[in-house]
Amino acid sequence: MMTKQEVRELILEVGIVPVVRGASAEQAMMAVEAVYLGGIPIVEITMTVPGALGVIREVARTMGSSVLVGAGTVLDVVTAQRCLEAGAEFVVSPGLDLPTIEFARKEEKVMMAGALTPTEIITAWKAGADFVKIFPCGEVGGARYIKALRGPLPQVRMVPTGGVDLSTVADFMRAGAAALGVGGELIQAEALKAGRPGIITANARRFVAAVKEARAQLGTPKEAAFATVS
Repeated sequence: MMTKQEVRELILEVGIVPVVRGASAEQAMMAVEAVYLGGIPIVEITMTVPGALGVIREVARTMGSSVLVGAGTVLDVVTAQRCLEAGAEFVVSPGLDLPTIEFARKEEKVMMAGALTPTEIITAWKAGADFVKIFPCGEVGGARYIKALRGPLPQVRMVPTGGVDLSTVADFMRAGAAALGVGGELIQAEALKAGRPGIITANARRFVAAVKEARAQLGTPKEAAFATVS
């Protein structure tokens, strides 16, 4: 089991949080294994996956020493508690739910709280969120929106989700994203349906390379400005 600080540091270091959705638990496990083989040791299992808690439990049991597993689309404290009991090391919500942030803080687990407006972002950060998931980012300006937010809120670790693909990775990193939430552009539903995990593994390698290249251009191996913030 990793400490809260270690989980936070790994997310910052890797810079990519794959959002795992799927039509079945089997598809979700296929996605987890595929992104891991592609060089991404982090997965967010969304509660929309059938048997999501079982998937989290299985990943924690069989890959827990290699893969950091988190729970996504967590809407309330009850669900968050069940996810942590199953083995989740971080919790992600699509919107702002203060009781869930407070619960994660008390449990010493990393919380990635969903928010969109400046008011929601400030509220989430003040409540103790470790990261703020800007969702749906692509619908409100993408990297330009992150850049605008980072002006008055440089201390907030923002994770844009929605609108992130290989063509926008560099723009998001330049705008100041702490990490990137990536769903269907990485874990393609058609690849899962066809039973072709190799496509997802190749996608993962491309995203890892894109983040590495973007950071090299910025002159920093990771978001050092965020890494030192407690």
